[in-house]
Amino acid sequence: MSMAESLIRLRYRVLPDHVVGEILAKKWIDSVIPFLALILLCAIFGSIVPGFFDVTTLTNLSGQTAELGLIVLGLTIVMISGGIDLSIGSTFALTVLATLYGMNVGQWSFGVGLAATLAVGAACGAINAFMVGILRMRAFLTTLVTLIIFRSTFEIIFPHVSTALVTSSPDSPLYDYLGLGHIGGIPISFAFFVVVAIIVHIVLSRGRYGWRLFAVGGARRSAYNAGINVRLTVFSAYVVCSVFVALAAFLFCARIGSAASDVGSGLELQALTATVLGGISLGGGRGSVAKALMGVVFVLVLSNSLLTLAVPGPVNDLTLGFVLLASVFLDVRWVKNRHKILRSVYISPTFAKMPEAISTAVGMPMAVNDRLKDVGVIGLGILDGAEDVIFDREDRLYTGSRQGEILRFYPPDYTRREVFAHIGGAPLGMAFDRQGNLVVCVAGMGLYQVSPAGEAKLLTAETNRSLTSVVDDSTMKLADDCDILPDGRIVFSEATVRFEMHDWYADALESRGNGRIIVHDPASGVTGTLISNLVFPNGVCTSFDGQSVLFAESWACRINRYYFAGPKAGKLERVIEGLPGYPDNINRASDGTYWLALMGMRTPALDLSLEMPGFRRRMARRVSEDAWLMPNLNTGCVLRFSEKGEILESFWDQTGEKHPMITSMREHKGVLYLCGIFNNRMGTLPLPGADKTWFSTDSYWGKPA
Repeated sequence: MSMAESLIRLRYRVLPDHVVGEILAKKWIDSVIPFLALILLCAIFGSIVPGFFDVTTLTNLSGQTAELGLIVLGLTIVMISGGIDLSIGSTFALTVLATLYGMNVGQWSFGVGLAATLAVGAACGAINAFMVGILRMRAFLTTLVTLIIFRSTFEIIFPHVSTALVTSSPDSPLYDYLGLGHIGGIPISFAFFVVVAIIVHIVLSRGRYGWRLFAVGGARRSAYNAGINVRLTVFSAYVVCSVFVALAAFLFCARIGSAASDVGSGLELQALTATVLGGISLGGGRGSVAKALMGVVFVLVLSNSLLTLAVPGPVNDLTLGFVLLASVFLDVRWVKNRHKILRSVYISPTFAKMPEAISTAVGMPMAVNDRLKDVGVIGLGILDGAEDVIFDREDRLYTGSRQGEILRFYPPDYTRREVFAHIGGAPLGMAFDRQGNLVVCVAGMGLYQVSPAGEAKLLTAETNRSLTSVVDDSTMKLADDCDILPDGRIVFSEATVRFEMHDWYADALESRGNGRIIVHDPASGVTGTLISNLVFPNGVCTSFDGQSVLFAESWACRINRYYFAGPKAGKLERVIEGLPGYPDNINRASDGTYWLALMGMRTPALDLSLEMPGFRRRMARRVSEDAWLMPNLNTGCVLRFSEKGEILESFWDQTGEKHPMITSMREHKGVLYLCGIFNNRMGTLPLPGADKTWFSTDSYWGKPA
């Protein structure tokens, strides 16, 4: 390796550029800007506002945080569902009026007063909810009208009861304790708010109701098609919002004890600024409790600091207006361009030097030929996405489809078929265990098991997370082939932890070690990563002696062996290096050798570009995806190799008419069955001299007694 190549390799090893994209892909990245803005705000006002960090100031701030925080939480729920509520300030005024009248004038008990306040809030919310959720009126105009109606109602009633409200006082120790009491120096109201915030966080992030809110806000039509009652979900969001506003009003009255005629005026500006500034999307479907709380604290710190500095109220409102305008601008621009920004930095090619390819010249085992030109055909025009094939003891053929189904074809001509099981994701590699269950890798879903009766169940979709990984690699993205050890453990490959199945070409462009080999033990239910940093690991096959597993690394064009038992237990060794194409599935052959599918052939241009990561990075950013250099998957072949990695023979289709792309093959009773995930058929190739009684599953578990 030259000095230049060594420097390039060192540069991409020391400076892992892909980490930048992985950080930007994290969900919490939306909170970074408001968090930094909050820190900067506290640093600025902390240096110019007297007593900014005093206990009294912080205590007062915590009490206000409880009240505004509840309102913002309610507005967050509405905005996540795709709506908006501009009437919260007027609703707050009405519920304050209800609380003061009940507790001060009516001398109601704590429970009755709270119930009455919540009832008024729920009624206001139900009015909005009915018009927006049921009648499907526009949320902005509807809540703008109810803002006027609720405020007018308050202004009509308030003058008639204001004297009684001021001259009366409540007779409820619990009510007084809620407004003025402390626990360890922390206001009771703030402690109550923290409990409510935790509950809302759990509901939004873990509860079914929260998932429905996000689904409705993110894509209302899709949520409806998924069976979610969209109108009821939107209705409930507005009611919950107003109930939270009523709770805030109750806490406010308990703390202040009275109200002016302008109570709640401008509150919608504060709440909306806090919500949008915190990162709650105006478009719906995005937000969290933590983001809302950051917005609340920012708005309160800004408002209180300006008041302390004797800044006039109109200027204060003007400042909040500018903050809201900036927040809306950033929100719209970020939502619109986030995918483009992430796409431009997420794909991070690295340096990779391909070894010299094994010769395909005439007279060599890998010589190009036409041995596949006359293969038979199964399921022409029926199959779509048949990546692998396997047989049971009754000679029935099983394969997957792009529609998420496992199909079963019946002998002898394999024209009659049925849906054996519906998985939901694309079934890839398959293997039969000792009990006759079909183990299947499902792209994006993990490892599944299908019983002989066709009942599917999830075996595992998670493994241990890497300590040094920025991206959460505990959840499986692309489990693609599997095999079973003599003790029943399942070994399977996950091609990449960074990309989904439809983005396989992005992983090829990176040629980074994003894949891994995983082991699952059905007896204990334990799943663990065995080998990491593999270059698109694919085919997996247990050796005939059961002591090791062979697996392919597609973009590195090589075959490896890992030993589970014997004198080499725990060791990893190279079996074949420099394949002329990209290896896929590996399966046993009847004569003690192994079949290997090459799904495509290497090209000089792509091999050269792998040594030029800067070029590939620019290509990913400036060129449309359909014009990228990527692996050629239009021509494939099947080869047979020995236990020691010696290539014995190969099968090609030069014209590409029968099987232009091959992802797997399975020998069964003297016939080799060929699969290609992009093909619309399956091929059959009789093998002269092969054992016509050989059944691959018997080579694992023996023939039944």
